[in-house]
Amino acid sequence: MIERSKPLSVPGPTGAASRPAADFVFTFSYETYADAVRRGMMRPPDRILASLMRSPEVRRLLVANPFRWAPRVAASPLLDRDARFPASERMSLHRPVRIRRDDPTDVARLHAEYGIYDRSLLRAARRLTLERPFVLTTNPLVAGFAPFAWASGVTFFARDDWSSSPARAAYWPAYLEAYRRIARSGRAVAAVSAEIIERIAPEGPAAVVPNGVEPTEWTGARPTPPAWFARIPGPRAVYVGTLDSRLDVPGIADLATRRPELHVVLVGPLPHPGYVDALRGLSNVHLHASVARAELVAVLRNSELCLLAHRRTRLTEAMSPLKIYEYLAAGVPVISVDLPPVRGIDDRVLLVDSVAEFADAVPAALAMRPASDERRNAFIMANSWAARHEQVFALARS
Repeated sequence: MIERSKPLSVPGPTGAASRPAADFVFTFSYETYADAVRRGMMRPPDRILASLMRSPEVRRLLVANPFRWAPRVAASPLLDRDARFPASERMSLHRPVRIRRDDPTDVARLHAEYGIYDRSLLRAARRLTLERPFVLTTNPLVAGFAPFAWASGVTFFARDDWSSSPARAAYWPAYLEAYRRIARSGRAVAAVSAEIIERIAPEGPAAVVPNGVEPTEWTGARPTPPAWFARIPGPRAVYVGTLDSRLDVPGIADLATRRPELHVVLVGPLPHPGYVDALRGLSNVHLHASVARAELVAVLRNSELCLLAHRRTRLTEAMSPLKIYEYLAAGVPVISVDLPPVRGIDDRVLLVDSVAEFADAVPAALAMRPASDERRNAFIMANSWAARHEQVFALARS
């Protein structure tokens, strides 16, 4: 059965102009500031940081990387010279150091480890002369195990349910304990989906803040498609994202087989090349490595159809897929698996029970054709990162 996702009403600004500027601490989860710069500041934590760096609500800002192995931090002036932080009297980047490479997995050692991280942040905050800062962290272990007695408040921004990520299965018990501590502490939680809020069950303030888009990337005239994409015949159905266990490979093979006139383009990193072996013999399936942001925008704005071809798992049921918002910002109709965070975004998203039903939905999706610029721009402004971050900052200061 095909259903259309109904448009979601997005709350407007909540009065940033009336709040005095305050000091903030922002911590990444498992990536560093240099990582964020190299990928184009495009993931949700990167976008939050970019907003903090330019927000009039922020008096001074301390940005903290996660713990890194001491030799790697020592080499960072050389290795990260292409992604230097714009340090000033107002902003500073903190690079915490430790001897071990990875977090421990047992709770007692994590409690001690993030006590050390907390004290390291406090020293950095004092050097920048922060006054009772608000802490905004995207790391569940920081949110759960760091004391932050010196902060005005702590807010955890959850972009995924870490306790269901296959890549971090060794830490699932630790994440669940971190969730319990976050809930009991009364710390605020902003999450990209209601499902994540329900799994954490915070006793303090909470808000669902889905992913969004950066208007400057998506407005304006349609860019010229990249040469490699222009060579692929239409109609083209594009999936963007890491080609890993989230992607329903048998479903994509079924779509390509049943719709030979449709060319399926999968764009993104491939951590395990054998995962997509079943697609390599299909002449209308095209695998392409990750591309830079401008090229990605050009691909999507010249596509005829976009896909959210996820398997139904505990992880995907809690995700707010950034790609959905970018597909719609490009003005392209979307076929998506019916997952809770996808419902209610826009009626140009056709929802089906599984990727095995995508082939049946293709005619209806293609018949929608590209959205008008008026409709596309209205979606972009209603779902801008600026609107999203106003909610996060208000929650952090609640």
